[in-house]
Amino acid sequence: MKPALQFRLHQQLTLTPQLQQAIRLLQLSQLELEAELRQIAESNPLLEFAEEAEDEETVDRESAESEYPSAESVAAAGSTDSEDTGEWADGGGAEAPIDFSSSSVGSSGSLGSRGDDDFEPQNAAPETLQQHLLWQLNMASFNPRQHLIATVLIDALNASGYLNEGLEAVLAVLPADLKASLDEVDAVRRQLQGFDPAGVGSLDLRDCLRVQLEQFDPATPQRELALRIVDSELELLARNDIARLARRLRAGEDDVAAAAVLIRSLDPRPGASLDATPVEYVAPDVYALRDGSRWRVSLNPDAQPRLGLNQHYCGLIAQARGEDASWMRGQLQEARWLIKSLESRAETLLKVAEAIVRRQSAFLDYGPEAMHPLVLREVAEEVAMHESTISRVTTRKYIHTPRGTFELKYFFSSGVSTEDGGTASATAIQAMLRKLIDAEDARKPLSDQAIAEELQRKGIQVARRTVAKYREGLRIPSSSERQRAG
Repeated sequence: MKPALQFRLHQQLTLTPQLQQAIRLLQLSQLELEAELRQIAESNPLLEFAEEAEDEETVDRESAESEYPSAESVAAAGSTDSEDTGEWADGGGAEAPIDFSSSSVGSSGSLGSRGDDDFEPQNAAPETLQQHLLWQLNMASFNPRQHLIATVLIDALNASGYLNEGLEAVLAVLPADLKASLDEVDAVRRQLQGFDPAGVGSLDLRDCLRVQLEQFDPATPQRELALRIVDSELELLARNDIARLARRLRAGEDDVAAAAVLIRSLDPRPGASLDATPVEYVAPDVYALRDGSRWRVSLNPDAQPRLGLNQHYCGLIAQARGEDASWMRGQLQEARWLIKSLESRAETLLKVAEAIVRRQSAFLDYGPEAMHPLVLREVAEEVAMHESTISRVTTRKYIHTPRGTFELKYFFSSGVSTEDGGTASATAIQAMLRKLIDAEDARKPLSDQAIAEELQRKGIQVARRTVAKYREGLRIPSSSERQRAG
């Protein structure tokens, strides 16, 4: 065969760089989007955030006023000087009361009039468990040898305050020239257990509870019985089997119950009270508020990045020549594409949120039991988009409602058939299940089969295995465990 050239026409769907960027921005959460835009703005001088532009305009205006004062300001300054001069010349300044609202304290007064909104709270870093213990160690009367061992022990504690690695691991970390023994390390550990919070440095739960009980006054009712339970019968206590505990300890059930109450008042994780992990709050992307007889959805303006073009650099494009002009025009085009992608992201988010609120208005009105089954395909058909787009929009995007703040994914759930031919969402069934368990008799809790039969009487066809799956998803123990805990 001879080589030859052939022309063929065919259609091919390709993702342009602009479309790829729009898809990437669509799936980012609020914090990730902010970080992404900051990184892009650093490499593109034609992009700037709105707050940065406002700060630059304020600085330029103040510098211009200071360099070229206006006639009104000069006249005002002159009149003030003349009034002050006349007042002192009349001799009344020494006897007249000082007016703190005058221009003489204008700078401090204007600072206070702004309020605290202009200043971000600068909270001190929370104290960690190790810092809290080291402070007590420095105040204790330990010799240098004990101080070194205690420091290594404190560093080896986990977040709950336990020494999970054991004394052998601590002994291996100590300097060889110290020649410390295992008994010496354990003696320092026992002194450390008396620090605040009580029980830190324990090897296990039994050791932790015993240390805390030993710090009670010996005259505390049922203290000795509680120590016996901790030493030998923690497993029965966990099952709340008071009758069997009383038989094994040869004590009255009332006394055993009182000792169990005393043990439950202790802290099984003493180090958790000093956990320095910061609390993370979710800022909603959209709001759903009731307006008369209908629900209205709006974007959260604080969650939308205010990105714009730097007018100063835009004005320099016409003056640039050669490669500089070509580069700046390319940056300008990329900036416009990015701003357009952000506008498209906001419109898509609002459109999808409105569709979800329309479908789940019963949930907003009556609660989780009124949640309807909903899948991505239904919303995709309503807003004329692909299911993958709906999945990206609803992932890590949050909506604030009068019933709380939820991820948009929360409103999607599968359906279970009902007797009348309809469907009930899994979220609604879980809400019914929790309501039934909350209203049950603590002495005779409902089994999974009984809950399934109760739901069937309400017209919801659900199997016992499904009830067990939903119950475990809600972290509700089984009927036998609930009975022992009650």
